[in-house]
Amino acid sequence: MTTWHDYYQQEATVPAWPYPIRYGEEKVIQTDVLILGGGIAGCHAAINARRKGVKVAVLEKAATKWSGNGGAGVDHWLSACTNPCSQVSPEAFTIQAMSDSGGYDCGPLRYINAKESWDALLDCEQMGMQIRDVNGEFKGAAFRDDKTQLMFAYDYESKYDLRVYGYNVKPTLYKEMKRLGVEIYDRSMVTALLTSEGEQGTRVVGAVGLNTRTGELIIVKAKATVISTGLPGRIWLFSTEYRPTFRDPNLTAEGVAIAWQAGAKFVRLEETYPDASPLSYIAYGVGNAHNTWHGCSIVDANGKEVPWVDRDGKDLKTVGERFQRSPGQAFTIGSGLRIPPSYENQLTRLTPDLPERIEKGEFALPLYADLSRLPEHERRAIFGLMVGNEGKTRVPVYDALTKAGFDPDLDMLQVPVMHPSAYQHANSWAGMDVPQWRQWGTGGLLVNWDLRTSLEGLYAAGGAIYGGGAHSSAAASGRYAGRKAASYARTAADVDLDTHQIESEKSRVYAPLERSGRGIGWKELNAGICRIMQDYCGQYKTEETLKVGLRLLEEVREAEASKVTVANPHELARAVECYSIITAGEAVIHASLARKASSARLNFDRLDYPSVDPPEWEKLLAIKQKNGRVAVDEMPLDYHLRSPYAPTYQENYQYHCDLQTD
Repeated sequence: MTTWHDYYQQEATVPAWPYPIRYGEEKVIQTDVLILGGGIAGCHAAINARRKGVKVAVLEKAATKWSGNGGAGVDHWLSACTNPCSQVSPEAFTIQAMSDSGGYDCGPLRYINAKESWDALLDCEQMGMQIRDVNGEFKGAAFRDDKTQLMFAYDYESKYDLRVYGYNVKPTLYKEMKRLGVEIYDRSMVTALLTSEGEQGTRVVGAVGLNTRTGELIIVKAKATVISTGLPGRIWLFSTEYRPTFRDPNLTAEGVAIAWQAGAKFVRLEETYPDASPLSYIAYGVGNAHNTWHGCSIVDANGKEVPWVDRDGKDLKTVGERFQRSPGQAFTIGSGLRIPPSYENQLTRLTPDLPERIEKGEFALPLYADLSRLPEHERRAIFGLMVGNEGKTRVPVYDALTKAGFDPDLDMLQVPVMHPSAYQHANSWAGMDVPQWRQWGTGGLLVNWDLRTSLEGLYAAGGAIYGGGAHSSAAASGRYAGRKAASYARTAADVDLDTHQIESEKSRVYAPLERSGRGIGWKELNAGICRIMQDYCGQYKTEETLKVGLRLLEEVREAEASKVTVANPHELARAVECYSIITAGEAVIHASLARKASSARLNFDRLDYPSVDPPEWEKLLAIKQKNGRVAVDEMPLDYHLRSPYAPTYQENYQYHCDLQTD
């Protein structure tokens, strides 16, 4: 197959680029609040900042109407603890979530999510997204409240996790942004933050971007900036041919790179997760009894049903019991918030001894997800409501299977045939992982109760914050960060941009345009970076391998990356993405070197430090770049509760909300 890059290398006739080329030209924008990333968090931040009366601009690399990890829809809304049916308070939920994570989660983010995600959902309803069963489609179902018409997922008794019809969430948010007069710049990729006097570690006063269709440089002067660029990808795994990924492939660590270069602090970057993409099955396309398909019956090749058990290992006799709490259990926490549930709050699940029973021959592979064994309401809630509205499954799973004739009343979906041990882990149900294949964990920017980073003028929302990632968390944190950024912008002094910093960034971004002759393409560069990260920063790490990885990334930056040639603005943007991926990889390796202990909580394995979670290492390592060198600060896990004036989550939230200027 001949690619565009091949045409370019061969100096053959290529199709005309369909957009005007404006290399070197500059578009200057001045605003009060700049939002970097127009995903779920960015949209909510823009809407709420604009409602405070300030001028707001959004830079989005793709198209805001559908972009981001949540761009194609959402099926359930986590942590809506203040909805009228909820049996769980925000304080109780946050305390338990922090306990389940071993204290390594972001307390302010978790509480803000629990406190405001219901309000964010009501905002979505007011804008036009359906959040209730207004047509009585599920009337009489155990998960439906007849008075409010709300529907619940996973734990039908606690009622804090809501099922919604969220297929149109992004068009709904986009329409509201346009109505409010938010300035939206699509196809505009951020490449750098601008700082006071051009110095690292000082106040953030704007950003530089690149139009991915025209090549025009975008210079934004802003009093406050919200970084909401999502969870990074393409660091360990990359393929343009296979794309059953759980994440938007456009999210390529620009947010990490620009904040790192500006001198912001990060935590938990050493944590990574196994990843079977891009060779796995499509997420939730083969049934997953421990997540979206929770409660689905799983049968073996002979039709024998795998038993379900409660938290205490007791066999559950009915389907209804799969959605109930265990005796004495306050509430359950699933994996949707990227927090492993503790034993105390474990969801009902397939029997944990399934691997042993498969090996003994009691169950015969392959396994199948059999929706036909569920009551009609449960069957339609999983396949029609949840799979049909979740952005990662609506088109590739629901539409594809429906058009192919799949009937959930009659048909089953085969589960991947794997080593028996893989059936214990919810993340493995799309296909087997290998130790070298990783994905970004829950690491991100360190924030305070204002969701402000360690840099003045820079706020964060969604997956850019450590512990972020869930849809409702992105919405609630964006809602909150937008208000805080607007309040700051109202009183912030105007600061001139540093022309030298802008010119330096301009030279860096346009460098591939200055090269002639045969070079390498961005795809080869991306694949090479991934191989380094796989080999030297995979699941199992040592001091030597990590240091070799750092050296090789630096060599790639100086050699291969300096030889990339591009044929159009699209390829230029992809090349600049690779520079960001290198920077993010370096930051992860630095964090991995700093933690000299293994950690089950962080899914972190140091072969040269085999002791797991020793007490002296139960702390956050806040890392940043300072004067070109990496600095590491140690922080207590509960740093966010150290104020003598506000020692609880509720008091901290209220104290900081009271400080907001209306």
